[in-house]
Amino acid sequence: MYKLSVYDYFSAAHRLRGYEGLCSNVHGHNWKVRVTFQTDTLDSLGMAMDFKVLKGKLTEILKQLDHTFLNELVIFKDINPTSENIAQYIFESLSESFKGSSIWLLEVEVQESEKVSVIYSNA
Repeated sequence: MYKLSVYDYFSAAHRLRGYEGLCSNVHGHNWKVRVTFQTDTLDSLGMAMDFKVLKGKLTEILKQLDHTFLNELVIFKDINPTSENIAQYIFESLSESFKGSSIWLLEVEVQESEKVSVIYSNA
């Protein structure tokens, strides 16, 4: 079994509605995102999947979040843009891109600072 990970970043502002504390105020993060895929097959070149393809799909999704006020996006209209919800959104969006492929998304990690992160998987 092979596991492949790619990393990317996005910067955005958000606030947590209904939260009692500083995070109820508008503030921003430089989020680091790691996505990990899994497969049991290699192509004729000995690659599970070109990293460029994996990174490109992740970048497409993160462009929708980058330099935005997350609370104003339709996807976060009814839920708080927490790291947990961001990780789930990225996971579900990215999973769609690889349906029917020999590689599948294992997990998404969203790190909002050097000290804290969330991992989302469908397991």
